[in-house]
Amino acid sequence: MTAIVDYRAGNLTSVKLAFAAIGEPVEVTSDPDRVRAASRVVFPGVGAAKSAMDNLRELGLSEAVKEAATDGRPFLGICLGMQILFSRSEEDGGVDMLGVLPGEVRRFPSVPGCKVPQIGWNQVNGGAEYYFVHSYYAELGEWTAGRTEYAGVEFTSMVKKGRLWACQFHPEKSGRVGLELLKGWLSC
Repeated sequence: MTAIVDYRAGNLTSVKLAFAAIGEPVEVTSDPDRVRAASRVVFPGVGAAKSAMDNLRELGLSEAVKEAATDGRPFLGICLGMQILFSRSEEDGGVDMLGVLPGEVRRFPSVPGCKVPQIGWNQVNGGAEYYFVHSYYAELGEWTAGRTEYAGVEFTSMVKKGRLWACQFHPEKSGRVGLELLKGWLSC
């Protein structure tokens, strides 16, 4: 069973529909035991770091998500779901995150001609374009598998660490290339 984690900060309907489009049955759950029992875990996210971390703790999901991201099962973090995997975020005056991946999440600088948040299509590794919506980005690090440039910053737009994949962009909103990425993750 593929579980989509519902911690009141996710784009659940779009993610569920994207998996349905490629024929993958999913279960949306906020139950830590269901997350632990899942063979694959999808961790989407939309919103602010502090409230997302508060929701994870309140729902008892912090440890279940961290276990799923580190125990070798296929795990996919999306947007804020990727950022939460890092050690810390500058957002909301500084927030400790799950610490699955080393590194910091930072706010884009103010640059003339670049609106923050970045909303729209952007290239990953100079190739395929995916849909982004974010004001914060993860620094480049050891498991960076995709790089993107915005506001004069080159940042991690995709992470691969074994069967843990995470992306800053929204594959569920990225049309054919996004669905192909989801299919690739399902076969990892």
